[in-house]
Order: sequence, then C-alpha cells, then structure tokens
Amino acid sequence: MLILSHVIIALTSVLFSTYLFFRPSQRKLQASYGLTALTVSSGTYLVVSTHAKILEACLTGLMYLGAVGIATIAAHRKLALQTVKHR
Repeated sequence: MLILSHVIIALTSVLFSTYLFFRPSQRKLQASYGLTALTVSSGTYLVVSTHAKILEACLTGLMYLGAVGIATIAAHRKLALQTVKHR
C-alpha cells in the first residue's frame, strides 16, 4: 500500500511541477516543495523498511529530483521575472 501511495505522490509531484512551470505562483511553489519532500521521505522509508538496493533507489530518486528540481527552479525564476515586471 505504501508503494502505491509513493508512486501516486511521485507522479502527482511530476505533473504538478510541470503545471507549475506554466502557471507559477508562490502557493503552488510551496505545494511543489511539499510534494517533493513527501516523495523523498516516503521513498526513504520504503528503502529502509524493505531493505531495497540503495543504488537503484538512489539513482531513481536522483532522476526524479533532477526532473522536478529543474521544473521547480524554472517556475521560480519565471515567477520572479513576473514579479519584477509588475513593480
């Protein structure tokens, strides 16, 4: 059950960060950070509790963090540019 929850949270996080890139806001950025933290913490718990191979889990986690991180950073920059233009 936790694996299914972890996968759903991770997929939601990836989709949300993509949406965030196109429609950035401060509140959505915070939600994206929360989803990312929830995914990493549930993944860490799964690795520890199931004694999974750490190399595979870390590689997958790094790829996930890379994709979500790039989208979130790009959205943050986009939001910052919009804020500067409105002033």
